[in-house]
Formats: sequence, C-alpha cells, structure tokens
Amino acid sequence: MFRGKLCTKELLPFPKGTRTLNKFILLIIVLSSERVEFISQMIDPVEKFLATENDPYKNDETEKFDPKTVEGLKELGAFGLQVPEEYDGVGLCNTEYARVVSIVGLTDLALGIFLGSHQSIGYKGILLYGTEEQKKKYLPDLASGRKLAAYCLTEPMHGSDASSIKTKAVLSPDGKHYIMNGSKVWISNGGWADVFTVFAKVPVTDKDGQTKDKMTGFIVERGFGGLKHSEPEKKMGIKASNTVSLYFEDCKIPVENVLGEVGQGFKVAVNILNQGRFGMASALSGTMRTAIGKAADFASQRHQFDRHIKDFESVREKIAMMCMRQYATESMAFMVSGIMDLGAKDFQVEAAISKIYSSEAAWFCVDEAIQIHGGMGFMRETQLERVLRDLRVFRIFEGANDVLRLFVTLTAMNNAGKHLAASAKSPGGLLSLFSSSMKTKLGLSPSASEFAGKISPTLADASKLIGENVDKIAWTVFNLLRVHKKAIIEEQYKLTRLADAGHAVTKRSLEDIDGSEQTRDLVRSVSKEVFDHLGMVPKSPIGV
Repeated sequence: MFRGKLCTKELLPFPKGTRTLNKFILLIIVLSSERVEFISQMIDPVEKFLATENDPYKNDETEKFDPKTVEGLKELGAFGLQVPEEYDGVGLCNTEYARVVSIVGLTDLALGIFLGSHQSIGYKGILLYGTEEQKKKYLPDLASGRKLAAYCLTEPMHGSDASSIKTKAVLSPDGKHYIMNGSKVWISNGGWADVFTVFAKVPVTDKDGQTKDKMTGFIVERGFGGLKHSEPEKKMGIKASNTVSLYFEDCKIPVENVLGEVGQGFKVAVNILNQGRFGMASALSGTMRTAIGKAADFASQRHQFDRHIKDFESVREKIAMMCMRQYATESMAFMVSGIMDLGAKDFQVEAAISKIYSSEAAWFCVDEAIQIHGGMGFMRETQLERVLRDLRVFRIFEGANDVLRLFVTLTAMNNAGKHLAASAKSPGGLLSLFSSSMKTKLGLSPSASEFAGKISPTLADASKLIGENVDKIAWTVFNLLRVHKKAIIEEQYKLTRLADAGHAVTKRSLEDIDGSEQTRDLVRSVSKEVFDHLGMVPKSPIGV
C-alpha cells in the first residue's frame, strides 16, 4: 500500500461469513464444513458458561477469579485452544481462536487477559519455536490448565525499547546451565505461573572472537529456584488478573531450555507478539458489541422530553458510529486471522494496525455508551465504568500504540525505500513513478482499478476513495523519503500521521461485504468517516 499497490488477492473476496450486530456465525473459506460445525458447537457452551458461571463484577470487586470458574474453563479446553490435539489441546486455527476470544471479550476482559497471557503469549513461543522435546514436556500440562504460563520481556527501565533489556544469562563453567540474573515488571500471570517465557542477554562470541550480548529466549520453570515475585500490583482495571514483578537471582536454567537459537531472542519475542495481536482485535470486537447492546437497550427504554431518547438524531448518530467501528474491528480481526491461516508470512503490519485501531475504537464505543446512559453510565451498577477501566491498558501493552504507529510506518517505508532505490537504477523507473503520481492528481487512480469487478457496484465510490488515497499515500512516502532520506526516523509527527492514514485505508479495505443494504451502509459510513477525519479528501494524508 505504501508503494501505491493494493494486494487485493489477499483482501478480496472477503472470507465468507454471515453477520448481524448481535450474532456472528463464522463461515470462512479457510475452514472445512466439519470445522465450521465443530466451532459452532463449541461457541454455545462457552458463551453459556461465561454468562452464567463467571461474574465480572464480583471478579473486579474481589480482584480474583472464582476457582470454580477456572476449573470450568479447564473442562471446556479454554487453556489450550491452539495447542494441537497430539499435545492434548483443542487444535483451533487462528480463525477459530479469534471467534472464541470474541466471546470472552464480550463478557470479561480481565478473564481474557488471564487466558490470553497464558496461551496467546505465555507459551506461544513453545508452539512456534519449541523443539519436539520441549513441546512434549510442556504443552500437555499447559493446554490442560494444570500449569499456567507467563511471558516475561518488560523491565523496569526498558518497556517499548525491548532490545535494551538488562537481564542476563551466563553459561555455567560446565556448560550445562545458564545462570540468570535480573528483573521483569508488569508480568501478567506472573504470581500464578509455573512456566515462563523469559528473555535475557547472553554473551555470544562471534567468528572474529568478539563477545557481544545478544537477546535469547528461555523456558524457565518456577521449580528451577532463584525466582521470586512481588505482591500483586494495584491496577486501574483488569483487577482480577494477576500482575507482578519477577526477580531472578542465580536462576539455573538447563541449556536444553533455550527457546529457538541463542542470540535470536529478539526475533522470537517480537514474533510471539505479532502472532497474538489479532486476538486482541477479536476480543475487543466482542467488548464493543456489549457496549452497543447496553446503549441501544437504554436508549429504547429511557424517556425524555415526551419521547424515547433513541428517537433523537444525536443519540442515533452515536450508536451508528459505535456500530461502524465494531464492524470495522471485527472485519480486521477475521481478515488478519484468515490470511494467517491461509499461509501468509508477512502480516505483522496488518496485525499491528488491527491492535491500534481496535483498542482505540473500543474505548470510543464504551465512552459513548456511558454518555448515552448519562448519569447512570457513571454508576457502578451499569458496569460500563468497569469496562472502561479495563480497556485503558489495551492501548499500552503488547506494544504501545504510539510505538506501533511508528513501527507500521517505518516498516512500510523501509520496503518502499528499497523499491524506490531499485526504480532509480532502472532506466524509466522513476519516470514510471512520476507518471503514476500524475494520474492520481488527475483523478485517474491506478489502484482504484484493483477493486473493479470484485465488489458490489453500489460501493464503487467507496472503492474509488480507497484507490485514490492509496496512491496519495505512496506519493507522500516518495516525497518524505526524497526530502528526509534516512533521517525520516526523526520526523515522528509526519510518520504518525502517515500511519493513521495507512491504518484508515487498511480498515476500510478489510471490511466484509455480505451484500446486504445494512452492510453497504456501514461500509459507506466507514469510508466517509475515516477519509474525512484524516483530511485525505482532497489533501494528501499528512498535508505535505
């Protein structure tokens, strides 16, 4: 997209589904009919269990989960959703996992953090990089819930700058263990976990005989010793989840517990986070559905000025904007999970965009739901204030949105820069780029034709907007790279605006089109809202 090209092969047609605002039944091209039936049968028991056996209000008050709830989740297989059946898991693919997670987000985000910290990142590294011996040793207990997992990367002085961590692991003289010393903070499940995915710097000697500290991943058991944790943190939200600091003091880790390769820990750490971000978008789409339902019910019952407040245009607009954002978030979540299941390897930018958008859209929806409730929304009994408190952390963890915006833009610009350099070497390459930009300025968008014949003719204007703005983004990237070159990394205001433009176009282009008039209205609304908000019509995305 940042080079002026839409990969519609991955976008269209959108994986098939049937959707209403109250219910979503997944029928996606990556699933066989048997898997569709399986996930459909799994959803109802999970939804019923969470509605009747879990009390999010009580969890928030007591800052803990009812042991009966946890045991019930174990019986449902909720601790090993993506673990293959050969290791005693349920064996869900990413798309199926996203569907289940949306139900958890619908009811209790603290519970979602508990389950997600365990499997979405806690033992995800073992699934992705573990040896067969490691998988056989750890996954059965983790999938059953007999043991819990936690992911340990953040340190007191190193949050977003993960490559600068100070925790260190040194090989013992006999070469059988790594001795780890250091600390980690904000570790979800840290006080309860038995198995930890921990990242530390390891001295590595290169071919030239120079020794450098390189990040490495480890599987650490509490039983190894040399590991302590703090008292649980007192938090603004997700209070029932466990968050602590961890302290490693001469913790002896067998060499066979290295996760992946020595020195490749940063890649392992980042990829674990990339693999899990689509789940956040899916969970928050469920949260947004809860907010919409509460707002719509209240608006239908509340009577002011001789009529129900649902009849006031300003209230109807709020609910429409909430529905629009929920629709876009859900579309992002299932498209990203779908392309992952279809074998895509390069999805980290889309996953980051889905995390940024969903965390901000969910906050908007719950905030607006509170506003519709008026004074009642501020009261604890409505339970929207709890959801708002729970939501605040989602813009911070698993990659702060500010940093992810820069990641999106710099990753895309790096790719575009290589393309630009290659074009400059070829006899007509830059002329071709200039010709493309002139077509855009004349309203003859090259990218707009990518959608021709692939979507409903009634959405032609919306697809034209996408195509035109993809070309504007590409031309802006060309100009920024030409002016700033490698110093572009310091132009954070412009990069952030460009990231917003990119994720707006991504949001619009990833939406499911099921052919209904209601869906088409939502898509038109999303198109107008995102492009008007960003000033992308008729200006360039960042005004330069």
